[in-house]
Amino acid sequence: RQGTHAELSAHSPSQGAESRRHEQGLPRGAQACTTLTNRTGFLCRDQRSCIPASGVCDGVRTCTHGEDEDESLCRDVPHSLPRFLVAHCGDPASWIYSDQKCDGTNNCGDCSDELSPVTVCPLCGPGWWPCPSTVFKYCGCIPRRLCRDHVQHCSDWSDEYACPGP
Repeated sequence: RQGTHAELSAHSPSQGAESRRHEQGLPRGAQACTTLTNRTGFLCRDQRSCIPASGVCDGVRTCTHGEDEDESLCRDVPHSLPRFLVAHCGDPASWIYSDQKCDGTNNCGDCSDELSPVTVCPLCGPGWWPCPSTVFKYCGCIPRRLCRDHVQHCSDWSDEYACPGP
């Protein structure tokens, strides 16, 4: 996998937070960034490559120096991860990577990463159709590619009779 360049911003921790992070065993300078797809990311040491949050501690060294797989970062996931990489589900014992929140997919298993009151996600984006889904993988929207495919994906059948398709 290739890292992407940080497009919008990198959020620098204050010097005190930087020191506390290092004392806790987190990599010095662990910083959030925004990926090219407008998702939360992890800024590599080169200060140019921004990898998606879910690319940290996934067993693949994506950053040039491998800091995304650093032992201090990955020793006790999710507790050893910086807070900006973690999002909590409706069940407090469950978590996902922050870039998986509001991505249209039911990553938590209870749709709490896609629907309120736990998460406030924007309405279905382009390429999605709003409906009460019968497909457990999705929550309040389904991909338009599933519209008019002669298979019911919405409990109200709107994907077959109302959705304009892809």
